Amino acid sequence: MGYQLTERVIKLLCGKSSYDRGGVLYRDGQVTMRIQDPDSRKYEAEVRDRESGIVYAEIDSNGDVLAECSCTDYGLSRKRCRHIAAVLLNIRDIEQTAEAPKRPYPSLLHTSARKHSEDGGMTPRFSAELRRGSGGSEDDAVLSSQLLGLFSYSGSQRSTAASRFDTREVLELECIFKLFPYGYQQHLFGIELRIGQKRLYIVHRIREFLMCLKHGQSCVFTKNFVYDPERHSFKKEDDDILQALIRIYDHERMLQQTLAMPNHGRNGGSDRMLIIPPTFWPEVRAMLDRSVDSLLSLDGVLTDKLEFSQDPIPLQFEFDEDGDDHYLMKIEGLDRMTVLEEYGLVIADGKLIDIELDACRRLAEMKLLLETSFKPQIRIQPEMMESIMERVVPGLMKLGSVHVAQTVSDRIVKTPLKAKLYLDRVRGRLLAGLDFQYGDITINPLGGHRAARDSSSILVRDGEAEQRILTLMEDASFAKTDDGFFMTDEAAEYEFLYHTVPQLEKLLVVYATTAVKERVLTEPMGAKVRVDIDERTDWLELKFDMEGIREAEIREIVKSLEEKRKYHRLPNGALLPLESDEFQAVVALMNRIGPWLSTDGTAFKLPAVQGLQLMDWEDSGSTVQLGRSLRRMLQNMKNPDHLDFAVPPSLEPILRDYQKLGFQWMKTLAHYRFGGILADDMGLGKTIQSIAFILSVLPEIREHKEPALIVAPASLLYNWHNELKKFAPEIKAVIADGVQTERRQLIKSAGSADVIITSYPLLRRDVERYAKLSFAALILDEAQAFKNYATQTAQVVKTLHARYRFALTGTPVENRLEELWSIYDAVFPALFGDRKAFHELSKETVARRVRPFLLRRLKSDVLKELPEKIESIQASGLLMEQKKLYTAYLAKLRQETLKHLAQDGFQKSRIRILAGITRLRQICCHPALFVEGYEGSSAKFEQLLETIEECRLAGRRMLVFSQFTGMLKLIAGELGYRGIPSFYLDGQTPSAERVELCERFNEGEREVFLISLKAGGTGLNLTGADTVILYDLWWNPAVEQQATDRAHRIGQKKVVQVIRLVAQDTIEDKMYALQQKKKNLIEELVQPGEESLPSWTEAEIRELLTLQG
Repeated sequence: MGYQLTERVIKLLCGKSSYDRGGVLYRDGQVTMRIQDPDSRKYEAEVRDRESGIVYAEIDSNGDVLAECSCTDYGLSRKRCRHIAAVLLNIRDIEQTAEAPKRPYPSLLHTSARKHSEDGGMTPRFSAELRRGSGGSEDDAVLSSQLLGLFSYSGSQRSTAASRFDTREVLELECIFKLFPYGYQQHLFGIELRIGQKRLYIVHRIREFLMCLKHGQSCVFTKNFVYDPERHSFKKEDDDILQALIRIYDHERMLQQTLAMPNHGRNGGSDRMLIIPPTFWPEVRAMLDRSVDSLLSLDGVLTDKLEFSQDPIPLQFEFDEDGDDHYLMKIEGLDRMTVLEEYGLVIADGKLIDIELDACRRLAEMKLLLETSFKPQIRIQPEMMESIMERVVPGLMKLGSVHVAQTVSDRIVKTPLKAKLYLDRVRGRLLAGLDFQYGDITINPLGGHRAARDSSSILVRDGEAEQRILTLMEDASFAKTDDGFFMTDEAAEYEFLYHTVPQLEKLLVVYATTAVKERVLTEPMGAKVRVDIDERTDWLELKFDMEGIREAEIREIVKSLEEKRKYHRLPNGALLPLESDEFQAVVALMNRIGPWLSTDGTAFKLPAVQGLQLMDWEDSGSTVQLGRSLRRMLQNMKNPDHLDFAVPPSLEPILRDYQKLGFQWMKTLAHYRFGGILADDMGLGKTIQSIAFILSVLPEIREHKEPALIVAPASLLYNWHNELKKFAPEIKAVIADGVQTERRQLIKSAGSADVIITSYPLLRRDVERYAKLSFAALILDEAQAFKNYATQTAQVVKTLHARYRFALTGTPVENRLEELWSIYDAVFPALFGDRKAFHELSKETVARRVRPFLLRRLKSDVLKELPEKIESIQASGLLMEQKKLYTAYLAKLRQETLKHLAQDGFQKSRIRILAGITRLRQICCHPALFVEGYEGSSAKFEQLLETIEECRLAGRRMLVFSQFTGMLKLIAGELGYRGIPSFYLDGQTPSAERVELCERFNEGEREVFLISLKAGGTGLNLTGADTVILYDLWWNPAVEQQATDRAHRIGQKKVVQVIRLVAQDTIEDKMYALQQKKKNLIEELVQPGEESLPSWTEAEIRELLTLQG
């Protein structure tokens, strides 16, 4: 017996559902063994069930299980049926007493087992799956096994290194490095190998040997020595270099195959050598430092050991006179060394010396220069000696030693450079002159003129310093003449005087005329901005002061700052830099609060709400000063409880702490006449916080006879009315519904009510009458109803007049950032301005601006006692008949989509395409939804029924959501047939009945509640459920979130399990991926940084249908 059959293996093969049901059959004694042979591990059994099954099972020496059953369920899923599970559990017990190694499945760490097994080291589960899918073809099984072997845990490239507990013989490795010539005086490094133990054997075919190492195969050297990976290993440092050589050979083969390049080693007449490309040399060089035994072969002679020297290159350069005022440079040692230009190496006296690549290339060029001229020395013209001393000698000193004869040294003039820059302004032009001075020698770098001096002297100039100066001048957009520089462009002149001159002053002395010095004002101007709230007008006021600048000019400077100019030109022609710290503080202020509106003098104003953008304002020194009123408002908005508004006494003991904070937040915004969005997670009590606010302004409502108006979806009108009666019975609330005459009468007598409750559809019908009224407060519930600014609902809510305005929604943004603007345009239009202005804001700016006016708490933030949701995905493959339909319809849809996109474009074709996609999703759910006469089943449908049965056995209560009411009716019909009662709710269910059904379910009646996804997404409290099953995916994750929150609300005491059913390898897979991209859009506003995504675009449609873009 090879490997033990365990519960874990049986669960992997059969899945949890079949395993549990099979366990029941086995424990109930429903398994009868017909054939059992523990030695050969072959079994046959009968399992009695409502549909009995004959099971054949065999377990091979690797522990792989082959099992088949005669029942109709066998083969419908990748998992084994309940009958096989029952038999395998019986076999486990039969074999428990047998003497067998206690290894559940083959170890992936066991080399020999992995090498000789046919399944490439698979666990029993995967090996059995392979056999079932092979269709009886041994070739397919072998191919599949090889494929799995490519991805085995050991990796595709085998290591030959010895491990700590390795018992293999450790071989010695010796590397011989040789030069391989190519071109003229050029060389590549090659390597040969010798391996063995007591005796070292030459590797005659190095490439063949490396391939044997790579694939773990034996390699014959002689009749006395064969390398065998099962018997031999190498030291870690030797194995490292062998693996590097394998990579080098792979690279060589790739070049030969793709570029038809020759094999250098074989062209050299030997298969022993492998060329090391220069790009691989740094890797090999690092390994050679780790005590790898290596030799160097030069002209057929082996050195004792490959040695790297840290000594300078043995190279001497000597300069001397050569008569007739000429000079001579002699070079000693260059002819005795080999330069490997691309490797950064010099070989001298049998040793390797590392040098920089640039220096190595110069040395190689110099060697080539001398050898091709057949001269061991270079004769230098007198007029070139200065340039040689300036530019060549410093480079030679990095290569070797330099000696200058005394007769030459006596002629050298070496004094420090003193550079001078002369600046003047004449007739609107900036003029510049430049001199390089060495002692009494003055040089004009443009004309090359210099003062008269002894022609026999050799001036050594500071070429690097001169070049740095000339580079700065050339980059400054000057025009050049033989005598100097000039420019006429004002912007370029500012850049030069403000930015470049300070850099030049580090390299030379600047002489500037008064006209130049007064051109750019570099001294601080004492700019100050005072920002405060004018409590008389509720405007944000800014006062700008600057020393010596008239008021009219200050307004012009502000305009230049708004236009992001680098400087401002004053009336006297002077350029005022706007890049200084003091002006950049003003720019930062502008970026925060937006453009300033000019008033009289140096005062500017903005809406007071813009002052809130300074909430996290960092200290800007003395330039920007915040006034007392503004600081007080910022503190109150940052800490809403500072104003300490009293919670209505009747709600004081009811509200939780976070709800009291929400009440304070609403009161603080109302105090400053600001609007906001209460965006708490669903179930956290947005309704009761709003009721607390309305109760707090009840005296105002009655004093001014201006009621509060609550607008909500039609299904929630009575919920609001009931909540008001429950928590604030003193409030007189009326529902404005019914026929038109009744509504008109109620609106006409609005002043007699404290609160009017209406729906969005009825508001659209009665908008003319509501627009004539003034309300104390406006509460817009489920504000996503007007997230689209172009809808009639969005237009209508913006016509309402109210002192205090709040929107309530758990999903302020579902797809686009623009949805947020649409909501704020209704409750606080001053926050963002018009739509065009909003789109000009960055996402970070939107997030910062919205922060004080959007309050969002998640359940995990404020209700630690509320259990977290556990979410999972259950995938199922389509059944055969189902898959044929899906494939055919998908092909048809792809063809039609391409045609529509080509003919009509995306916008005009969008509805037809989405309708086609909906058909695909219906096939995934159940083809019977639209295919007449379809008599087959659906994989997802059967999976749902199994899941419901498992949940019922575990005592769980379920909400099942689907967007297709036809699917819900199919489910309800099947559940009824199986004797499982359920509740049903869709968009046609009356409001009163909805409430009744929810209450009955929460009180424990029935185990399953079938709900239409859109109809049940809002306004329901179903904490009686602890399991949510999303039968089909909705493209918008926010809608699904609302659905799951029906059970995950305040009062839930159990862990809520959320199960998403997905048809594998279908459009649902791609929909789920798209859904995840949209999932965190709301969090981006609270915690900026992620990229937002739109709704379905043409690109996403193409991705869903796998169309070419």
